[in-house]
Amino acid sequence: MVEVSVIGCGHLGSAVIRGLAKSDNHTITACDLDEDALDAVEPHVDRTTKEVREAASAPVVILAVRPQTVSPVLNQLQMSPEQTLLSFAAAVPTDFIEERTGGTVVRGMPNLAVETGSTAAAVTAEGDEDVRNILDDLGKYVVVDESLMDIATALNGSGPAFVFYLIKIMAAAGVESGLAEDDAARLAAQTFKGAAEIVLQSEESLDHLIDAVTSEGGTTIEGMEVLRESEVDDVMERTIRAAEERSIEITNDFERD
Repeated sequence: MVEVSVIGCGHLGSAVIRGLAKSDNHTITACDLDEDALDAVEPHVDRTTKEVREAASAPVVILAVRPQTVSPVLNQLQMSPEQTLLSFAAAVPTDFIEERTGGTVVRGMPNLAVETGSTAAAVTAEGDEDVRNILDDLGKYVVVDESLMDIATALNGSGPAFVFYLIKIMAAAGVESGLAEDDAARLAAQTFKGAAEIVLQSEESLDHLIDAVTSEGGTTIEGMEVLRESEVDDVMERTIRAAEERSIEITNDFERD
């Protein structure tokens, strides 16, 4: 069992807690100032506390707070080099955190799918065995250079919202043509899930996979022609860039501090 503390029990922190609890491989302490947030995660943890100093004793401490909350938390977070601080605070540079805590810092950017053990995460280092086990239990991860964390934040961190939006659009088209709302949503969501699994398991390129579904004279090719003639490529590019640029702005604010 890996002892881990999660500081911050908002949307991301609570999702991390539920994901770790499902793996049954961890002893979990939840830390937050909000009593309601602690009550919500209490069934999934071994201990709750409002004191950062109490949470700081675990071998691995996960920081899952908003960027504006990082400094006040770090001011109370005393750790040793033998401990790891796994920071999931969006756009907060490793250097900023390292200067304010004695722990070994691993910066990461997961997404809300940590709750189901299917997150896509980017991290700046694999860390020790305990950290790797935690990351494995939460989903899939890649190790990237710190300079690429802003685009990772936009792509996989913000990405679920963009995918939810696309699922909503596809489901709405189904409803417009007569499908029940729940049925359309289920079909659209499962289609995304299935397509994603094919991408992850296949060694073929995305273009090849598209061609495999797009047979001459069939239905898919008609839809693909609409997509290819539209501005969807440009829209998605601008969507990702807007999120990346905001991440860069937040990062720059911390680097000036």
